[in-house]
Amino acid sequence: MTTQTFPPAVFQSFDEKSDPSDVAPRLAALRGALAKAGVDAFLVPRADAHRGESVPPGEARLAYMTGFTGSAGFAVVGADKAGLFVDSRYTLQAPAQTDTKAVTIHEWLQGGLSVEIGDYVPEGGIIAYDPWLHTPGEIRDLAEKLAGRATLKPSANLVDTIWADRPGAPVTPIEFLGHNRSGKNASDKIAELQAALATDHADATVLTLPESICWLLNMRGRDVPNTPFVLGFAIVPQTGLPTLYLDAAKITAELSQSLDGIAHVASSDTLPAALASLGKDGKAVLIDPASAPEAIAASLKNAGAKLIEKRDPVLLPKSRKNDAELGGMREAHRLDGIALAKFLSWFDSAAPKGDQTEIGLVTALEAFRREEETCVDASFDTISGAGPNGAIVHYRVTTKTDRTLQPGELMLLDSGAQYLAGTTDITRTMSTGSSTPEQRDRFTRVLKGMIAISMAKFPKGTSGAQIDVLARQFLWQDGVTYNHGTGHGVGAYLGVHEGPIGISSRYTMPLELGNVISNEPGYYKAGEYGIRIENLIVVVESASPGFLEFETITLAPIDTRLVDKTLLTEAERVWLNSYHQRVWDEIGPLVSGSTREWLKGATAAI
Repeated sequence: MTTQTFPPAVFQSFDEKSDPSDVAPRLAALRGALAKAGVDAFLVPRADAHRGESVPPGEARLAYMTGFTGSAGFAVVGADKAGLFVDSRYTLQAPAQTDTKAVTIHEWLQGGLSVEIGDYVPEGGIIAYDPWLHTPGEIRDLAEKLAGRATLKPSANLVDTIWADRPGAPVTPIEFLGHNRSGKNASDKIAELQAALATDHADATVLTLPESICWLLNMRGRDVPNTPFVLGFAIVPQTGLPTLYLDAAKITAELSQSLDGIAHVASSDTLPAALASLGKDGKAVLIDPASAPEAIAASLKNAGAKLIEKRDPVLLPKSRKNDAELGGMREAHRLDGIALAKFLSWFDSAAPKGDQTEIGLVTALEAFRREEETCVDASFDTISGAGPNGAIVHYRVTTKTDRTLQPGELMLLDSGAQYLAGTTDITRTMSTGSSTPEQRDRFTRVLKGMIAISMAKFPKGTSGAQIDVLARQFLWQDGVTYNHGTGHGVGAYLGVHEGPIGISSRYTMPLELGNVISNEPGYYKAGEYGIRIENLIVVVESASPGFLEFETITLAPIDTRLVDKTLLTEAERVWLNSYHQRVWDEIGPLVSGSTREWLKGATAAI
């Protein structure tokens, strides 16, 4: 089978999403808007009001202004200069997408907006921002950093005033999960949330994160790519029914009927009045200062509400997947395992020919996944990095960057899917022929780190920050590391990245039963190759009282041709062989022909 026989991809586009030549004229137009507004600069974040990793086209203001399409970052546009701030994942992507003559790129350590924003205005200047796109915590932090160097001023969004052909808000179908998929009725979830509000002495909470609202109401949608979100807001009182605020075009008789007795439905246009009413009545309202828009916090405060600032109260219960959700996630990974077996078998026969491209590989994998009718989307744009492109951690292939995979190069493929049962995320680094001793050494050290996490047993109360070193230790021993987290939380037919748990220095919340997390150490040699191995794992009870451990739910072979067996301990070898035996036992009966024969060899013991 050749790449040309696969149908075109539908989950992912390979078009260039931006043109650097657009940047300078758009900056000039925005500067005209600055002058009219009487301000010296305007902040342009990547985020929308819902803080999502994916945003609708009409919310992609950072891409519109700078050309940068990464999932995190922000810009500041001053009267005579502009800056684009991106983290270490995007230091190669950003200069390729923007006009570096018009925009200065800064490497940004996430943890609030950068104090260097102040360099883009004169002393005592005014920096305007859209309060719907920034959080209270973010604005307070920046004000402290600027310390009188400049003044922050809430404003209408100045980018919108110059974006003549800005796309409208999405209006897509909404579905509701049955108990077999959600595992808990929405009314029960709401009652538990209301009990938590009573404990916090809160009269109500305002929910702004779509994953929280969708999980609470057992609701899913298609408002953004890759993630089954419905974009909206919700107010949940301590007693009585919540109110869901949506674009009026989404409100149908069917929707209202589906939520009858669970929640009221109202137009988003009425949200400001509802916030003012809470304030007028002097209610104590819980908001998350790290995710709620500053506009909501200001409306409540100005109307007289007492603000209780705490983490979104849905995030933690959502991260503890129940039996039905875990059953769905395991089923999704079983389905994904079938697709991966077919793809990897095909890849092994096709790659050595030297005519496969990065786009072709994405297209092939999507085609194998779409053979399963319950696969409804990719969970993110596939990272398909051949040879040196594999060293770009969040590489997105386009028709401009598409590279032909050469025999002997390493191929890194990080992908995931949204099945109706659950969400997947898997990375495999594959051999295409001969490999160097260095490549095998690095691959094996990454594998040892992944196995160390997989085999970890830890006391209850342990956080992901505490076990992160287990994955890095073998690379550290050779004086190298990787500059991304070892693992992130994963939603159950929700976002492929979800908090508040994960495995890295920034995840200090204790891991709990039912957490689903990625396990993905890596190594990247700029200009040459990249290595990452990723499985998803579930926190489960250990046989040792008071301890937890992990269950691996991803079911796909790891390329043992890249393993330096002399570096593995006996325990690591046993784990790898046991994992591959499980892949064979669970996926082998579900595939046939050449795929089955290939899988038998790929899962053979070493």
